[in-house]
Amino acid sequence: MERDLLRYDDPYGRTRRKTNVFGWSIAILLLTGFAFAAWLGSFYIFGQPERPQSYEILKKLHKVEPAKRFELTAAPAGEFLNAKQLYDRYTAMRPTELANKNAELARNYIRNFQGVRGLVPYVVGRFVIMGARELSPADVFTSGMVALTLAVDQGELLMEHVYPADTRAVPLMKQTLGMGLELKLERSHDLSAVIHADRLPDGRILITAIPLLYGSYTVSRGTGTFALEPPFLLNLAGGWPLFKETTRRTAQTHFDSYRERVAPVGSTVPIEGFAPGLAPSGANALIRVQPALPVEGPKVAAAPPVTPAPPQKNTPVRGDVKTAQSQKGVPSASSVTTPPHGQIASAQKAASPAGPRLPAATPSPSPSAQTVTALPAQPVPGEALASTAGGGNWKTYPPGRMPVGRLIATTDLPDVADRGLAGERVYLSGQFIVNFVEANRAVLRPKTHLTESVLHPGTGGNSTRIIVEFPSGYRPPARGTTIVRDEARPYEITEVRKQADGQLNVFVREIME
Repeated sequence: MERDLLRYDDPYGRTRRKTNVFGWSIAILLLTGFAFAAWLGSFYIFGQPERPQSYEILKKLHKVEPAKRFELTAAPAGEFLNAKQLYDRYTAMRPTELANKNAELARNYIRNFQGVRGLVPYVVGRFVIMGARELSPADVFTSGMVALTLAVDQGELLMEHVYPADTRAVPLMKQTLGMGLELKLERSHDLSAVIHADRLPDGRILITAIPLLYGSYTVSRGTGTFALEPPFLLNLAGGWPLFKETTRRTAQTHFDSYRERVAPVGSTVPIEGFAPGLAPSGANALIRVQPALPVEGPKVAAAPPVTPAPPQKNTPVRGDVKTAQSQKGVPSASSVTTPPHGQIASAQKAASPAGPRLPAATPSPSPSAQTVTALPAQPVPGEALASTAGGGNWKTYPPGRMPVGRLIATTDLPDVADRGLAGERVYLSGQFIVNFVEANRAVLRPKTHLTESVLHPGTGGNSTRIIVEFPSGYRPPARGTTIVRDEARPYEITEVRKQADGQLNVFVREIME
């Protein structure tokens, strides 16, 4: 057919071109490859934020959350490992396995431990600071201090403990984090998570840990307190570890000279399990302090106006060595008398599954109104309690003047072990017998009667052990002494652990003057 005969069939009068099928195929394949590459790249970037390039891209996209400050009762589930356990774990890993583990540890920290597989490793034990330096913008953590420490009971484990803080706190931190200062990490008070581990050329293991509580720190024998702050952003291009080879060797040399100067070789008898040249117990230690939050007591209902009754004398209550009535104006529970006939007094008691709460004394709304309170203990806002054990320094109080809390007996301890303290201040009262005494601690057993043993078989003296920690300078009671603690002179409970065989280990602190 002639082309000229059908030229008027085209409405535009143009000649029709053939479709370039090959070109379109190439374009579609390129677009498909681009989409596939973008899909894989998103998995690479979002799935591996611990890589410096991925972290920078996520930071520009505003997809990186700042580090979270955790509470002691709401921290990620983890396992507490001492120096020997940490060394055995990371020294057994091959280089590839250790690299994968480091990527996982850093990834969990960047994601604020969301979707963690397994348990978070926490560090416990005693460490001695070998050296400390200020963090710079070229480091992974851009502000604060980092301390290089040596495990006391495992000389082949080093730890660099990170203290991220504002630049204004750095001068005080430099004065506090001195060489030879002891760092004590305990399960009941500290949460220092391992975020990196390295095998050094000499075979030792160097781990990097950071406290997830970001609390305040001070020294047991010194003044000044510095507070930590979660890092807003990281500089992963700085690389791990924070103490590079040259800096670490310099700190090691200075620490060796310091150790020879303080404790010359041969002057002390070596102790098995401790690093050579280190004393079993340090004279000064770095401790974490935590502000005690006042506990709100229940509201006390006031009685209608009545004729005031004549004053009555208080009956003294037995105490440990001193009596609760040594302080004027501090009545005990036994000194509260029943109102005479015709006098109406009403009080709202604190309902608690384990025992009564000790409310603060509340002034009556009417001049002639009368209230009945369990204990006139006023909370002290803004006070600081040192979270340490075994010869530390924490605030002590006169009898009856401790912060508001819940008072329990030894029969209520199984319930506390099942529910936990839940951030509440809990006090323990009762009669105890001293079984064992150390320099700054004692082990007590509840003194139970036959009736209590029959009604509460799980809280007998053989299944409950009270471990009391005393402040520095406090003389523990002698072995075999019977101790009586009432609502005016209780012990403060820090932790209750229940073993598989039903044994209760109750950790308490002496808070009375």
